[in-house]
Amino acid sequence: MSERIRVASYNIHKAVGLDQRRDPMRILEVVNGMDADVVALQEVDRRMGPRPSVLDRKVIETETDFQVAGLARNDVSLGWHGNAVLVRKGLTILDVDHITLPGLEPRGAVQVNVAKGGAEASVVGVHLGLLRPYRRQQLRTILDHLGADGKANSLILGDFNEWSERRGLEELADGFDIVSPGKSFHAARLLAGLARIALGRAMTLYDAGGPETPLSRVASDHLPVWGD
Repeated sequence: MSERIRVASYNIHKAVGLDQRRDPMRILEVVNGMDADVVALQEVDRRMGPRPSVLDRKVIETETDFQVAGLARNDVSLGWHGNAVLVRKGLTILDVDHITLPGLEPRGAVQVNVAKGGAEASVVGVHLGLLRPYRRQQLRTILDHLGADGKANSLILGDFNEWSERRGLEELADGFDIVSPGKSFHAARLLAGLARIALGRAMTLYDAGGPETPLSRVASDHLPVWGD
């Protein structure tokens, strides 16, 4: 059964905007404005100690149309390694998983399997490393985790940290179509499309873009992207 789903990715820079103010509510306003079904967030938790979230879980669950996927491993984080996933209420979260990634710095990807109508999709949220050799290793680890049978119905999205439009994502060539909806960094002067969406071969892309609004241009140093 075919079902349309809108996914989005947003590196929220710990909710600190270009004006150097930490304002979680304007981040949620940008998220709400994309009208997405599933939103992969990066840099949602602080890096130190127990990694408390910069977004209030109760506000999300009571004041938005989203539920928080159960990825956190403590009571103060919203996600894992800074990656969190919001799922629109009415969609079913089937299960979640964590993917430890190799590299010089601690990195991890998160997997949330969702159902909408009669269709299921596996959404993997990523914030890949700063160095290309490690990014390639991280992508191979994600593919190994998904397995041959799991790739077709999967979407890998997030901050890939890859500045090149031609190199660095070769690991995904067998089994995925890679979409760069537009330049997402830096919000003050757009130079690179770091945010990408990789679609498994069972997925069809209808449309994609990024909300470049006065609010999104100041809420974080990254712009969000979305894809249908």
